[in-house]
Amino acid sequence: MSSDDILIAPPPPADARLRYGADPNQFGDLRVPKSKGPFPVVMNIHGGFWRAKYDLAHAGHLCAALTAKGVATWNLEYRRVGNAGGGWPGIFEDIVNGYRFISQNANRHNLDSQRMAVTGHSAGGQLALCLAARETSVKNVVSLAGVVDLQQAWELHLSNNAVVDFLGGKPDEVPEHYQEADPMRLKIPKAVQWLIHGLADDVVPANLSREYVQQKKANGEDVHLLEIAAARHFDVSLAQGRANHPAPDSSLVRIRTRCRRGRPRPCYFCGLLRSAAIKRSSSAPAPNSLTQTQCNCRSHVRRQLSAPPQARNPDHIPHPASPD
Repeated sequence: MSSDDILIAPPPPADARLRYGADPNQFGDLRVPKSKGPFPVVMNIHGGFWRAKYDLAHAGHLCAALTAKGVATWNLEYRRVGNAGGGWPGIFEDIVNGYRFISQNANRHNLDSQRMAVTGHSAGGQLALCLAARETSVKNVVSLAGVVDLQQAWELHLSNNAVVDFLGGKPDEVPEHYQEADPMRLKIPKAVQWLIHGLADDVVPANLSREYVQQKKANGEDVHLLEIAAARHFDVSLAQGRANHPAPDSSLVRIRTRCRRGRPRPCYFCGLLRSAAIKRSSSAPAPNSLTQTQCNCRSHVRRQLSAPPQARNPDHIPHPASPD
């Protein structure tokens, strides 16, 4: 599947659609692995520049791929601009309520709420980071091509000034809304933050994530950047379609592997969102020492190390130099 198809191709069906509120848009799609739980869980927040015409369906592909790797996923729908109660703060109220709902009902669905990550794509990245700033129980958050600087979103007039519709005005008209909603202005002192951005993104420029990470690092936050060469806006959420990429061994579920300089580095398909939620059990063997590969999946490691460089998995996006 290409990034051009993701908005129209139907995703694999969810296991359950659960409502966290009375509004028709206050629900989420739950996908649970078929193996024995309790399962780590990723709560996903879809994008679409906060507009009602974009719903959660396209994000179902990423969620289904993660569930196939052993992680339960909670793909959240919420009121958006154009729906009754959409805009700020209604959208964010739904995000908070959806997060609390799945956390409070984790045992009922065989989920481990202590092993949970939140991810968001595009406008969902802004909402995910905003959630991490307000809910201290969020320990891991991932922004995929996120709109993480709302002041710049206004200055660049992204998607025909979508941020103005979202927040109800320009920065000089509703400054309090920008202060409340802009991840660049919020403190996230506890959560580990990963920002993933494609350098060929022509919808949300990659420099938004780059400048966010620079500023947040200066403020002492635990924040990391992964830029992917040639990746476009939807490419960073296209984990679907890698059927030949094997499921990671259960003992190799770290949030980071180590590059040859000993610095942390995530695996994009096997390790990133999955291991943000999973903690390796104390009885599990230690991961292999990875010095020639970017992936913490054991069978992928074997294939990577045994193949010549030009034959190494062409579907696996290589990592750039460590951003640390």
